[in-house]
Amino acid sequence: MLRWLRTKEYPAELLPEGPDRAFVQDLVYTVIRRLRTLRRLLGVLVRQWPKGELEALLYVGAAQILYMDEVPDYAAVNETVSAAKACPNPSVARVVNGVLHNLIRRRAELEGALASAPLEERESFPTELVRRWEARFGAADAERLCRWHNQPAETFLARRDGTFVALERGRRVAEFPGYAEGEFIVQDPGTALAVSFVDAQPGERILDACAAPGGKAIQLAWRGAAVTACEVNPRRRRRLEANLARVGLADKVAVVTSLDGDPGQSTAFEKVLVDAPCSNTGVLRRRPDARWNWSAERLATLVKLQAEILDRAVACLAPGGRLVYSTCSNEPEENLGQVEAFLERRPDFSLVRSEESIPFETGHDGAFAALLAKR
Repeated sequence: MLRWLRTKEYPAELLPEGPDRAFVQDLVYTVIRRLRTLRRLLGVLVRQWPKGELEALLYVGAAQILYMDEVPDYAAVNETVSAAKACPNPSVARVVNGVLHNLIRRRAELEGALASAPLEERESFPTELVRRWEARFGAADAERLCRWHNQPAETFLARRDGTFVALERGRRVAEFPGYAEGEFIVQDPGTALAVSFVDAQPGERILDACAAPGGKAIQLAWRGAAVTACEVNPRRRRRLEANLARVGLADKVAVVTSLDGDPGQSTAFEKVLVDAPCSNTGVLRRRPDARWNWSAERLATLVKLQAEILDRAVACLAPGGRLVYSTCSNEPEENLGQVEAFLERRPDFSLVRSEESIPFETGHDGAFAALLAKR
């Protein structure tokens, strides 16, 4: 937890392997989701805001007490104090013990005060993001959206036959029958939107222009398409290649590092999927850290990047081909706004259809997809 507070690295990559990984991930993600609320409540209980190990330990203990009902209060205190005793400063354990016991005693009072706080403090989101959602969806639905993203995410497995199955909470993916045989990948049903818009047919040459970690490329290949997967980021490309290998597609999906193609290789694809880098506001329950990376400035940067990727990707499309643009965002600038701007630049394309998944309506991750046809 301390490392994430200091570096803001992708939390899933900081988690240790081992039998307790599921619980540790749940705890870390709960702290990250509820960070703003935890700061508000703990701020009432400490004279001076703590730093370093003490700050991380207080978050960990308070998150278990307030948001993880399966952990008894005494266990949350005892385990956190035990961890604090490993700190070089012996006073850390005493402070943790005192603050957490005080939190338990004053819980009803603190939660009562929190109930009248603004939505962004109650549900722990950046103020600017909440205001955007209130303007778009209204106050009641903005609150529904915040609450949705504060739920621990289910894990869904996408199978070769196109169906999805929910994994039992706490069960390791590798323990599910068919893992070693590559019979499924981890994907939310929200991803089916983009895949269905591509409508891959056997033998079709399809480019997945932003392919890592590979879930959509794999689903397209399972449908018999000849898929080329592009990923420019070396670390993400390694993950893409590992996923392709696990499902037995390493020699069937071509992995490239640039949309410019290799010398002598045809770059005219019948279909191109641009699953663009985005703000991730449709998947904040899976990426709780993404809410703290959100800003209007970063959104503008992403919109510019998405436009650049689209403009490069369409050069790979054959005449009469189809382009699918998708995101896991619910921000209009990244979705229909991006498509409309593209159509202004490229009058040789037309919009066939578009669809958006709003989590509190669909019960799945937020997502957007648009099907564009090249004349």
